[in-house]
Amino acid sequence: MDCAVIPLSRHTDYSLVQTVDFFYPLVDDPEIMGLIAFANVLSDVYAVGVTDIDKIEMLISAPSNLTEKQRDIVVPLIVKGFQRASSNSGCYGNVTIKNIIINPWCIIGGIATAVCLKQDIILPSNGKAGDVLVLTKPLGTQLATSAHIWQKEKNEKYEKLLTEYTSDDIRETFEIAIKSMTYLNRNAALLMKKYEAHAATDITGFGLLGHAKNLMTSTDKDFRFMATNDLMTELQKDSIILDDESEKKVVRMVLKLLEDKNGEVQNLAVKCLGPLVNKVKENQVETIVDSLCGNMMSNVEQLRDISSIGLKTVIAELPQSSNSLAPNVCQRITGKLSIAIEKEDVSVKLESLDILSDLLSRFGEFLVPFHSTILKALNPQLASPRQAVRKRTIVALSVLLVQANSNAYNGVVDHLLEGLENPQNPGAVRTYIQCLASICRQAGHRLCNHIDRSMILLKQYSQRDDDELREFCLQACEAFVLRCPDAITPHIPMILELCLKYVTYDPNYNYEADDGDTGVAMDTEEDEYVDSEEYSDDDDMSWKVRRAAAKCLEVLIATRQELLEEFYRTLSPALIARFKEREENVKSDIFHAYVALLRNTRPADDMAHDPDSMDQVSGPTLLLIEQLPQIIKAIQPLMREKSMKTRQDCFLLLRELLNSLPGALGPHLDSIVPGISYSLNDKGSTSNMKIESLGFLCSLLQGHQPHVFHPHIPLLVPLVVTSVFDPFYKIATEALLVLQQLVKVVRPLGTNAVKSDFDVTPFVGQVYACTLQKLKVTDVDQEVKERAIACMGQIIANMGDLLQSELDVCLPIFMERLKNEVTRLSSVKALTMIAASPLRIDLSPILHDVLPTLGTFLRKNHRALKLHSLDLINKIVINYSSNFEPSVLQSAIVEIPGLISDSDLHVAQYSLTLLSTTARRQPQALVGIHEKFLPSVLILVRSPLLQGTALQCTLDLFQALVQAQLTGLDYHSLVSKLMEPVLKGSDPSARNPNEQLQLHKQAYHSSAKCIAALTQQCPQVATPLATQLMSELQKRSNKDTQIIFCLLTIGEIGRHFDLSSIQVLPQTIIECFGATSEDVKAAASHALGAVSVGSLQTYLPLILKEIEAQPKRQYLLLHSLKEVISSLSVTPNGLAQLLPSVPSIWAQLFKHCECSEEGSRNVVAECLGKLVLVNPEELLPQLQQALRSESATMRTVVVSSVKFTISDQPQPIDMLLKQSIGDFLFALRDPDPQVRRVALVAFNSAVHNKPSLVRDLLPTLLPWLYSETKVKSELIREVEMGPFKHTVDDGLDIRKAAFECMYTLLEQGLDRVDVMQFMDHVQAGLSDHYDIKMLTYLMTARLAVLCPDKVLLRLDQFVQQLRDTCTHKVKANSVKQEYEKQDELKRSALRAVSALSQIPKANKNQQLLDFLKSIKETPELCKIYDYVQKDSITGNSDIAMDQT
Repeated sequence: MDCAVIPLSRHTDYSLVQTVDFFYPLVDDPEIMGLIAFANVLSDVYAVGVTDIDKIEMLISAPSNLTEKQRDIVVPLIVKGFQRASSNSGCYGNVTIKNIIINPWCIIGGIATAVCLKQDIILPSNGKAGDVLVLTKPLGTQLATSAHIWQKEKNEKYEKLLTEYTSDDIRETFEIAIKSMTYLNRNAALLMKKYEAHAATDITGFGLLGHAKNLMTSTDKDFRFMATNDLMTELQKDSIILDDESEKKVVRMVLKLLEDKNGEVQNLAVKCLGPLVNKVKENQVETIVDSLCGNMMSNVEQLRDISSIGLKTVIAELPQSSNSLAPNVCQRITGKLSIAIEKEDVSVKLESLDILSDLLSRFGEFLVPFHSTILKALNPQLASPRQAVRKRTIVALSVLLVQANSNAYNGVVDHLLEGLENPQNPGAVRTYIQCLASICRQAGHRLCNHIDRSMILLKQYSQRDDDELREFCLQACEAFVLRCPDAITPHIPMILELCLKYVTYDPNYNYEADDGDTGVAMDTEEDEYVDSEEYSDDDDMSWKVRRAAAKCLEVLIATRQELLEEFYRTLSPALIARFKEREENVKSDIFHAYVALLRNTRPADDMAHDPDSMDQVSGPTLLLIEQLPQIIKAIQPLMREKSMKTRQDCFLLLRELLNSLPGALGPHLDSIVPGISYSLNDKGSTSNMKIESLGFLCSLLQGHQPHVFHPHIPLLVPLVVTSVFDPFYKIATEALLVLQQLVKVVRPLGTNAVKSDFDVTPFVGQVYACTLQKLKVTDVDQEVKERAIACMGQIIANMGDLLQSELDVCLPIFMERLKNEVTRLSSVKALTMIAASPLRIDLSPILHDVLPTLGTFLRKNHRALKLHSLDLINKIVINYSSNFEPSVLQSAIVEIPGLISDSDLHVAQYSLTLLSTTARRQPQALVGIHEKFLPSVLILVRSPLLQGTALQCTLDLFQALVQAQLTGLDYHSLVSKLMEPVLKGSDPSARNPNEQLQLHKQAYHSSAKCIAALTQQCPQVATPLATQLMSELQKRSNKDTQIIFCLLTIGEIGRHFDLSSIQVLPQTIIECFGATSEDVKAAASHALGAVSVGSLQTYLPLILKEIEAQPKRQYLLLHSLKEVISSLSVTPNGLAQLLPSVPSIWAQLFKHCECSEEGSRNVVAECLGKLVLVNPEELLPQLQQALRSESATMRTVVVSSVKFTISDQPQPIDMLLKQSIGDFLFALRDPDPQVRRVALVAFNSAVHNKPSLVRDLLPTLLPWLYSETKVKSELIREVEMGPFKHTVDDGLDIRKAAFECMYTLLEQGLDRVDVMQFMDHVQAGLSDHYDIKMLTYLMTARLAVLCPDKVLLRLDQFVQQLRDTCTHKVKANSVKQEYEKQDELKRSALRAVSALSQIPKANKNQQLLDFLKSIKETPELCKIYDYVQKDSITGNSDIAMDQT
């Protein structure tokens, strides 16, 4: 209470309200101090709603250190202020002053007394839940006055304030505080009564926390609950700052509330502990911990339980980064927990063990000094008669041993193994085996030395007639296989035998009675398996043994890729036989084990789509194909079981079969389709079950040829149509997707169309009507709308000729959806399907509206919409150009000029394609608008980014424009526009024609190709144009850029036309080899090769002769020869021309394999490789013969040349190359480092482009590859540079090539690689040179995605090496480049950390959690890490590497 409220005994309707209040001076002005004192006294009375005061008496003591004269001045001023304040206070009578005393301190205050009716009093205890808190004055006057005092004293606190505020701010705040403190609360009290406030209090003196404390001690549990809830809300705010006294009060309050009789209040108090430990100082946290530890051993169960929860909360919220807090708290808790664990009270033991596990898990590194004490307390608990105690002890021991030293770790493991060797009782055996398994899961890599001894014991105990013991033995085997992959290898056969034995262990059930019925579909409930209750009872534990065996098998399969073929021979038939398992959970685990087997058999992504990638089926795949009928037979009845889980597992397994054996389920559809039908028709099927069934059906339809489904179409169509109308939108969406796929199966078009007698007519109407109904509805989920649009597009595209009468109904709906912003993209895609259909659907109802609408889409800032709109317009122009006027098309393509830009070459490419199509199909549509798009095209031609497909589209456009014969677009006009900017150095179409153009060298290549493309349409001008350019070339005044352009253009024209009639041409080009500009030389080399393509008999002998005669120009001439070979070897006609000249070229190249210039040797190697492709039968053996040369230089060129014979496309050489590539790659053993380096490059190229060439050689090649990743001391040398010595590592390039090859293996051939061995070398690379580190960080991130389970086993080592990089400091005197390199290393390392953190269960790795915590607490690393994570979220984190 703020004041005393005393009921009067004689006047029962009245109460006496009285308060006494005083304090010390806050301000220098005595009169203002009197005003403040008066307001302070009356505030307590106003707080209970009393506004009329009967009597006020002033209390004042003058300080003894003042002189009498000073007192005579100060005291009257204080009294004056006190009395002046009373004028508007509601006080009857004058203020009285009985006496003034002399005191060491100045005290100012008073006594206020009032008598009032009881109903006029508003007590602070009347507050209600949901009341709004109203402040009548601002808070913070104490801080404002203190700041004013600090300002006068100019102390440290004042200096600290000045970092955030100015001196004027402090002064102004103080003045506001004075005004607030002198203002009376009487008006607030009157308003409080007017609006019937429930409660009020005076904050002065106590503060919010003080009053909260009062409420927390209320006898009303609701008040205590509300006050505690308010306290929790305040503590959760970052802005709250507590002084020492407030900390003590809050801590005492919360600890007291933990003992509250009300459970809800206790729970809130526990929640307060979390934020509280982060707000108070270390000594208060220790107080909390001591109190909780003491209460935890209380005899009161409720207090003990709530204190245990509180201690767990404190441990969870305790900051890990604090310097001394966490270690001190750990020290205080550990001793008390150790004592508590040894107590007889089981409840105390259990709670203490739980808390200790949490403590060890979170602060394990701080508890290392106390491990001996903890172990002394824990070890005896393993022999506890209570199972719960033993289980919690196992958990605590396992977590402790993660951080324990080797002696402690080995001591515990030896104790367990000795206990197993000399068991005291069966319970101890079970406990010790469980403990071993748990230790292995937490710190498995340290258990490797004990595996052999452990496995002997596990084998022994697994034979005992004890189901629980068998289960624990199998669980331990599972942990050993997962966490100790190398050490467990010799015991894998024994574990496999054990699992196969116990996965069938079911002594209470006879499966043989069902064997005769397994192949019969279960059409009725009576046909299902016999109820298992007849054969089991509540004590049957055999299912746990079977489940443990199945889980162990799953881990075995997932981690032992090298045993895959053996698994298919021995394990697969056993698992298939166990699909009939009667216990649902065990059956699910058996299915998951088989799914793991299928996943390991799944071909790599590139293999699945590229038949040439691995052209020979592997052994496991062949075995799977043989076993497929048994698999289908086993799961057929299970697909119709009542159990949803079993059915979902069936579909999961079938999906994996589709992935592992694409197209193999076709012959078994008779067995599969009824199961799908059952799940979709069954009224008891859940939504997830139906979605799963539809998803599998969609995959099934996509993965097989259409004709195999035709017998089942009468069943499938009604099934899917019914699902389309399911009320749950997700099922409807999935059904529409399946229906779209079904349409393609019922009526295939294009490459899938084969002659068939199947009659589609009965199904067309049904499919169309169903989809139309969904298409018309507008108030459905967005996803359903989009799917309905796509499905209808497919129906019209594939069946439109059978729906002629419905087109007038359906197509206008597409037009409506096209005008809707939400559905327009889906509509454009659907219309594209229709427009591209070979059925040539009649689009006349919407054609004239569609094109202008699409034109407006080209203006939208929506890239996907632009691309699809351009594609649709192009399809319409190709197939329907005769159905509309040019003006209609012009309304759309008028928007194209703005899209032709190198800022988005993909959009530009589509735009150019559309213009080319228009020029060929409807050229009149270009009349009048070519002035708009041609400048954009010419600017694009000059772009340095124009190449590849976009360049080819540009060439096609120029040819189409010339063919169209439109005014202003004739040959000479276009050539002039292309040549003038280069020859004259300015663009006549630009705003400032005199401005000099600065062109990139790619622009000259593009312009030359465009001119040659134009010239192909006008052959008669080829020679005159080339002659004209020769004249330009011979002018002495020409700039280098003009010479380059002339050379390139002559070359491109000569590529298509015979220019041998120009006598001076070859000599003029060769003279340019002597130019000072390297660019001119390169252009001349290119031009000579290009003109030779068009006149091979004339110029090829010249090139070969010059190579021999002019050694100084050999490099350029070899480039010319390479251009000849590259250009002619890509077409049949070119090959026919080149073949007669191959022997002479081959002989000339071999002469220069050992030339002194490395650049020339590289070109020779490329020429040799490309030449082998021309005549592989004769030339490849000659290349193999050259491998035996004693010259390392010759061997280097030969091995290097192989790289150029490998293409990602099928080639005639592939079979020959597969037989001989081993000879070239075995150069990895060559004594010369350069030969080994180029062999690694060739290996990399083979793995990247055509893995099938090297797949079978991997077991031989990988050890040699791995040996090249190691630093070799013999390749390191010291070079003297003046007074300094510099270390040169000649093996660095070889190691880089090796790691690049390993990275490529990640993407292409990891299924044939021992991942654990692979990771050994990746981890070694994490400590290598900068370039190697960058590669291995990429590989680490990729491994985390490709094989997360394997990486999880090595996570500790990865984290430690990444931490070393991130915490490495560059030397103070290092150059700028060193700092930049280190920053780049940190970025790459943190990308790897981000990838590792995404691995499932990685969040349980303590080292990773600690590292992530330290990253967040280091501003520099935190900034980089946040950027890396944002980058990955926006889709820019694709891990890629430049393979050049």
